[in-house]
Amino acid sequence: MDKRTFLKITSIAVTGTMFNPPFLYRPDQEIGSNWAGNYHYKAKELHEPGNVADVQGLVKKSDKVSVLGSRHSFNSIADTSQNLLSVANFKQIGSLNSEDQTVTAGGGIKYGDLALFLQENGFALHNLASLPHISVAGACATATHGSGITNGNLATAIAGLQIVNGNGDIVNLSRDQDGERFNRAVVGLGALGMVTNVTLDVEPTYNMQQYVYQGLPLQHLEDHFNEIMSAGYSVSLFTDWKGDTVNQVWIKRRMDGKGTTDEADSTFFDATLADDHLHPIADVSAENCTRQMGIPGPWHERLPHFRMDFTPQRRRRAAERIFCAPRVRLRGHI
Repeated sequence: MDKRTFLKITSIAVTGTMFNPPFLYRPDQEIGSNWAGNYHYKAKELHEPGNVADVQGLVKKSDKVSVLGSRHSFNSIADTSQNLLSVANFKQIGSLNSEDQTVTAGGGIKYGDLALFLQENGFALHNLASLPHISVAGACATATHGSGITNGNLATAIAGLQIVNGNGDIVNLSRDQDGERFNRAVVGLGALGMVTNVTLDVEPTYNMQQYVYQGLPLQHLEDHFNEIMSAGYSVSLFTDWKGDTVNQVWIKRRMDGKGTTDEADSTFFDATLADDHLHPIADVSAENCTRQMGIPGPWHERLPHFRMDFTPQRRRRAAERIFCAPRVRLRGHI
């Protein structure tokens, strides 16, 4: 066995020990694992209610409940020793208000599914995270970010919330009517209850293009940080911290009705324009990434780094860890 193979095997073993301390434990009901496969849920029961009344009933008869989102957490924060309440069935789209430019949908809907509906109806969201596979309620509750110096994180698009609180009561909050009370609830980290419906701001659809540069010197990032991060509508940096450069810079630009694409410079602060599509991790195929090289596309096919029509890998590396599902203890009050 060569040294490289030995180190790989050792790192896997160590990682498994660090992240899977309960690896011998299995609940009576096999609930399964998170996306990465490094954590198996330990709750006694998993409930998948189909409507708000069912959620209320489950909460009222339970001593302790945690809400499970899209299973993107890499640790036990979304788990509980008793009952898990899944948002998986809360994915309906209730209404699209063209006049107010808002859409209302179930808290468990994934961004990719909501984006397809909006695009078909001529609308868009202002921002998306790197992965479109995450649930709207969970992403907003944890202030999942997206990118862009003039773009708020995903939670800033929320105009209204419907929550089932720790007593099993329905609480409706809106930006227009509830002021600071609403603001404090939007990024609730799951502490206020299960978000069953969300109302989001939308805007007319738009097209985008993206380019990737390789090898941005860290010194330029230190000296010109604001200029680099404002070079596009959305800018993301990827690095493995192994050298004195940022491995990749992803620059996404809005076209906003323009019929022609913007040509990219061959260099960007001494970083070199990529001549092929890239994955954020150098040795992984880019087939599951959104199209680059300035190829125009609708907002929902360019703002994320990854396409909706692929299943996220069970084993994911640290560079791809975007979203952690919230933990919810439902015995609180709003």
